[in-house]
Amino acid sequence: MTESTEKSTVTLGQGTGPLRGVKVVELAGIGPGPHACTLLADMGADVIRVDRPGGNVLGGGAGDLLTRGRPSIALDLKNPDAVETVLRLVETADVLIEGLRPGVTDRLGLGPDTCLERNPRLVYGRMTGWGQDGPLAQSAGHDLTYIATTGVLNGLGQDRARPHFPLNLLGDFGGGSTYLVMGILAALVEAKTTGQGQVVDAAIVDGTAHLATMISGMLASGTWHEQRQSNLLDGAMPFYALYDTSDGRQVAVGALEGKFFAEMVTRLGLDGVCPGQYEMERYDEMRDLFTKTFGSKTMAEWAEIFEGTDACVAPVLTPSEAAEHPHLQARQTYVTHHGVTQPAPAPRFSRTTSTLGAGPAASAGQHTREALAAWGIADADALIEKGAAFQD
Repeated sequence: MTESTEKSTVTLGQGTGPLRGVKVVELAGIGPGPHACTLLADMGADVIRVDRPGGNVLGGGAGDLLTRGRPSIALDLKNPDAVETVLRLVETADVLIEGLRPGVTDRLGLGPDTCLERNPRLVYGRMTGWGQDGPLAQSAGHDLTYIATTGVLNGLGQDRARPHFPLNLLGDFGGGSTYLVMGILAALVEAKTTGQGQVVDAAIVDGTAHLATMISGMLASGTWHEQRQSNLLDGAMPFYALYDTSDGRQVAVGALEGKFFAEMVTRLGLDGVCPGQYEMERYDEMRDLFTKTFGSKTMAEWAEIFEGTDACVAPVLTPSEAAEHPHLQARQTYVTHHGVTQPAPAPRFSRTTSTLGAGPAASAGQHTREALAAWGIADADALIEKGAAFQD
């Protein structure tokens, strides 16, 4: 793990990734919107985060890694001078990202039409759960309700009686911010050709449904069943499942292919005892045998037995244990940056290597004066005196 140092002032164009020189205005929200801006900042973009005075009650401070890599300015968007300040930022920006409820930015005077009038090349990214239109567009929701509505939550977990949700990773960040960034990057490429920006409507329900395209195809072909733990990848197969170890931990088994299954059986000491991989009528026997065998040793013991083999068996690690895993350490998948262990930028580039920049702002508005100045807005003090901007 490596430790890097933070620059003391806000300076544009310091990113090292492939998006160096791309300028992004972020209207602060929670969850997938900030995560999208983190991805862009990690890849070298200059992002300026427009916080509300006082910040967000659900985040902030050095541990809020979803705000790393960019300065924070605080603007009261109910003040016309603050709205005009955002529009001045938009004039030289490539991207604006907002995650407010549909219609809010329009009422503030910061909707797509207004922003694109100021800057026709702008890519205007909108991040919502339900999308900009449809019967539920104005309804509140969170990751869990979005993945429930798309039908994806139904298949999660090895318990036939009820589903289990994967933190908020699948909806907010898988179907949400990842698709927003993908759409923004595509729109940026198109804008370079045409000179025209556009709106990217990224809805968590749309992205999550798209993530499940393979399942939709399997369902249509009759090779997927909607009852949990009835399919190849949802725990129905004893060789693709989780097992408890003697110390109350778990190992993950993903031995789908025949040669991997054979390797696992050998290392479990079950050659000549274990049923054949596709003797489906003996799956209960196979599962009981695996349960008993894995339960005879600790997770660490099994990790040592299977590490580096083709058996596709891995210990279920905690996040802090993952940061210490030899493979992830060798790749520096996790780094220590400003005293906080965190994931390094991903993916990796052969020539324009991404590196972490500034840590999260200590408070909303920490960089108001210097960030506005860096973006060419010299009257920050006047804005502060008018109550349009705040310097913490």
